[in-house]
This record gives sequence, structure tokens and C-alpha cells, in this order.
Amino acid sequence: MFGEFGRNMPGKLYRQWPRDARGEIVPPKFLTHCSSRDVEDEMLVAFLKSYGIPAVVLHPGDGSFGKVVLGLSGTGSSIYVPETMYDMAKELMEATPDDDLQSGI
Repeated sequence: MFGEFGRNMPGKLYRQWPRDARGEIVPPKFLTHCSSRDVEDEMLVAFLKSYGIPAVVLHPGDGSFGKVVLGLSGTGSSIYVPETMYDMAKELMEATPDDDLQSGI
């Protein structure tokens, strides 16, 4: 699925995606699957981006067609992040909104 990963990425995302020690694109790792109906996928990508984590959104099945025609994917969206940033992305997703308040920050 990601054999040619990087070649089809938009320029800005391609430049932001981390590289390994050889300068190769770090492989993506599946983070989660979201519904597209309530823009959950777009909010998650924006949230990750605010922490410096680039994300790729794929629409499985015929979802890409629905995204073009209807503006949303009926099959939802699969979110992928660089495997080197997966743990941080997962931790951010699992944090509750008031974690900072409880810790006194």
C-alpha cells in the first residue's frame, strides 16, 4: 500500500515528513480510523499538526470518490502518522481535555 509512499504526497507534506538516517521517508503507521461526517478526521489532523506531527488521510474503499462528489467519505478516513512520531500522536489522542488543569499547568 505504501510502497511508493512519498511520491504522491503534496509538496508541503512531503517536506514536513521526517526522514531516517539515510534521508529516506519514514514509513507511515496507522493511527486511527475516523468518521468523516462530523469532520472528526480534519480536526484530528489539525490537532496533530499543531504539535508538529504530519498526518496522511486515506479514504478506504470508494471513500475517495465520495470525498470528491459529496465532500465527505462514507467509509470514513484512516489517519497515518510517521512511525517515529506514532507514540507521541497516540498519547496526544488519549489525553483528556482537562489533563493540564489537573496537573496544575
